Amino acid sequence: MNQEALTFRAATAADIDAIVALAESAYRGDSGRRGWTTESDLLGGRRTGPDEIEDFLCKPRSMVLLGELGDPPALVACAHIAAHDEVGYLGLFTVDPTLQGAGIGKRVLEEAERIVRDDWRLSTIEMTVINVREELIQYYLRRGFRRTGKFLPFPYGDARFGLPKRDDLSFEVLEKTL
Repeated sequence: MNQEALTFRAATAADIDAIVALAESAYRGDSGRRGWTTESDLLGGRRTGPDEIEDFLCKPRSMVLLGELGDPPALVACAHIAAHDEVGYLGLFTVDPTLQGAGIGKRVLEEAERIVRDDWRLSTIEMTVINVREELIQYYLRRGFRRTGKFLPFPYGDARFGLPKRDDLSFEVLEKTL
C-alpha cells in the first residue's frame, strides 16, 4: 500500500472492534512478532478491550486517531490522545505489524502531536512506555521525546493491563515539548 495515501479521522463507536483487533495483532500473540512493537515476551492476556476504547471515546478532549489506507479505507494505525490537566497524553500507539518500518508511525505521531498542539493548544505531550522496552524508548527519543526520570508502577494483578511474564515491569514517563 502507498503510505502517501494515509488519511486520518477520529474513531467512532463503530470502529471499536477494529481498533481492538489492530492493537491485539500488534502487541500480543504470534501476529505481533511480525513487527517490532510486540509485548508478547513481556505480557500475555489482552492489550486493550472494547470497554477501554469506549471509555476513550466518551471522555471530553479524548479521541482515538485512526490512520487508514486504500479504497475502501482500511485501518492500519491508531493512537489514543487525550488532554490531562494541561498536558497531552499519547497511548495505544499502534501500526499494523506488517506495515511497521514504512513511515506510517511517524506520520500518525506527527498528526497526534498536531492535534494536541494546534487544536487543544497544549505545549507538552507525554506518554508511558514499559521500562524494559529500550528499543521502543529509543524510537521515541529519536522523535523528540525525553526521559523525565519518572516511573509509574505496573498494575500487577489487573488483567486489563495484561498478564505479566516478568516481575520487574514499570512504566517510564516520556515527554515532548510541542
